[in-house]
Amino acid sequence: MQHEPPRMISDDSVLFVTLDSCRFDSFVAAYAPAAKSVSALYEAQAPSHFTYGSHAAMFVGFTPGVAALRKRFVNPKLGRLFRLAAAGHPGLSEPGFVVAGADIPDGFRNAGHHTIGSAAMGWFDPATAVSATLRDGFDTFQFEQHAGRQVAWIEEQIAASTAADHFVFLNVGETHVPYHFEGADWPAADNPCTPFQAVDRRADCQHRQRLACEYVDRQIAPLIARFAHATILLCGDHGDAWGEDGLWEHGISCPATLTVPLLIRYRGTPVEAVPD
Repeated sequence: MQHEPPRMISDDSVLFVTLDSCRFDSFVAAYAPAAKSVSALYEAQAPSHFTYGSHAAMFVGFTPGVAALRKRFVNPKLGRLFRLAAAGHPGLSEPGFVVAGADIPDGFRNAGHHTIGSAAMGWFDPATAVSATLRDGFDTFQFEQHAGRQVAWIEEQIAASTAADHFVFLNVGETHVPYHFEGADWPAADNPCTPFQAVDRRADCQHRQRLACEYVDRQIAPLIARFAHATILLCGDHGDAWGEDGLWEHGISCPATLTVPLLIRYRGTPVEAVPD
């Protein structure tokens, strides 16, 4: 039995992946060859310290950035990867994509892209009214906590589409507390990172989030390969505190919750750490 080859996507297509709650140091330590093939790895500052705030900012073009680096897309103040037309400062260099709409996904939809979204975190849950702000720009949307099922669903949406241009957003949750994933050898109910905890479980947090990164990398590898000739933005939306200054988890503004991994490939070319 012959299988149909994967549907081709255009160079104008975009894959936007957020590793929810992923700390920069966890990503560095992880064996994640697919994700790390996207581009050079940047130690970036997220636009917020919790899921909703960060995604709301990113969905209007304020993606994580490195303020000290004069590099287009890596420093959104210099030049944004995504920009809403007539919204905010345009930056000092040409944006990667300029779209017009209520937010970035809606803008890509207005530009003719098939917009596909899949997210794991509760802020995206269709059962909550607030999630509409993050979901309304997508033609099709899935709320799902399992990265493998998310990727399979996205592939199905692409295969069923007649469009060549796609904007695909994927928010994965295995890197979020309690850092559990299918096949993990610890119980899902055991959360090593809770607010105000008195027990130091940093070692458990480090170990589990690193392995969660590695698990997610295996799941998303086919999507990264599919979009390698297009544009890929892969980042953490925020991090977690693991006892720094007595702080745990996220939803608080501190270096641990704001420092995230950032990788960018623009129209097939990795954005590397060299001057423009």
